[in-house]
Amino acid sequence: MKGNTPYLVVDGLMKHYGDGEARVQVLDGITTTINKGEVCVMLGPSGSGKSTFLNLIGGLEAADGGKICVADTELTTLSAGELGEYRRRELGFVFQFYNLVPDLTIRENIEVTAHLSPAPLPMDELLRSLGLFEHRNKFPRQVSGGQQQRCAIGRALVKNPGLLLCDEPTGALDYKTSKEILQLMEEVNRDYGCTIVIVTHNAAIAQMADRTLRLRDGKIVEDAVNANPLAASELTW
Repeated sequence: MKGNTPYLVVDGLMKHYGDGEARVQVLDGITTTINKGEVCVMLGPSGSGKSTFLNLIGGLEAADGGKICVADTELTTLSAGELGEYRRRELGFVFQFYNLVPDLTIRENIEVTAHLSPAPLPMDELLRSLGLFEHRNKFPRQVSGGQQQRCAIGRALVKNPGLLLCDEPTGALDYKTSKEILQLMEEVNRDYGCTIVIVTHNAAIAQMADRTLRLRDGKIVEDAVNANPLAASELTW
């Protein structure tokens, strides 16, 4: 359920790559709070730091400075093993490219992550909610791109994560399929209550968000709450 309970708190986050003349400051003092159950859309041009921000939240990279707290866990103090446990317990990832295992069925691709959770979602119920139950025994090459992305979302969701991180989840899809995937994410947020962060170049998607973050040159230039988000079905671009 959405509310005013802080869930993801980022304070003074810093990250650079390279040294000397090649040094690039990718994140420069990012501070924001995302509440439990919110859908947050992060916008910005290429190179603004969006994907790096997602990687730091996901515990895939280490910050140079600042603090990240997710559900009372401070990531910046965790060891490599503890970060692995955090990712297993708390996170689901969805990427632009589906990264499915071609020799596993749709059901098996989802099942590979179910064992990571002590309380995974019921498989048949999840397959039905994803619209994949009738395709569960097919291989990825036998279904559409949209169905493959639904499978990728199912793989992330079956762990019953508190936080779903989505990096350009509609970037490889056509308009109609993109709308279907966004409607699915809307349903996922409503039905399972997970907090969702979506990184995208498509500014129209921000209209369905509870919160919009806009990055430029490693800084947040907009942190806006949307009191009346549009339904995903109403989005146009």
